Amino acid sequence: MITSRQRTLITILIVIGSVIVGFFGWRAFRAFNQVREHRPPFAPDAEQIETDVELIRDWMTISYISKTYHVPSKILFNALGIPSRGNEEKSLAQLNERYSPEIPGIVVEVVKATILIRQPTLLPESHKTPLDTVTSTPSEP
Repeated sequence: MITSRQRTLITILIVIGSVIVGFFGWRAFRAFNQVREHRPPFAPDAEQIETDVELIRDWMTISYISKTYHVPSKILFNALGIPSRGNEEKSLAQLNERYSPEIPGIVVEVVKATILIRQPTLLPESHKTPLDTVTSTPSEP
């Protein structure tokens, strides 16, 4: 037979357990919502070519950058001098930590420079500079 003292102890333990479960459940819920809110500042679009390399961050992957800036990932991996196999989904920070830990941020800078070098071939006609229009040949004789 359960005594009054045991019944009180069981009730207290159930209440304490419920508070602990509620506390950690609430923390897990908040953490989940915070992670879900972290989205890229821009999404790769098939029709639009991104040209601003200053938007590149160290959390991005080579695959993501390749799609956003329309530069083949092979070119980016070659510029970095690292193999693509096994590194496709690693962030630039992870690649920097693994291949160039002595120079912080070098991977981001190399990727930016590589994209800047490739940009003249990527820009559509509407992005020509005034110098390009002066030096271009006229369409009619």
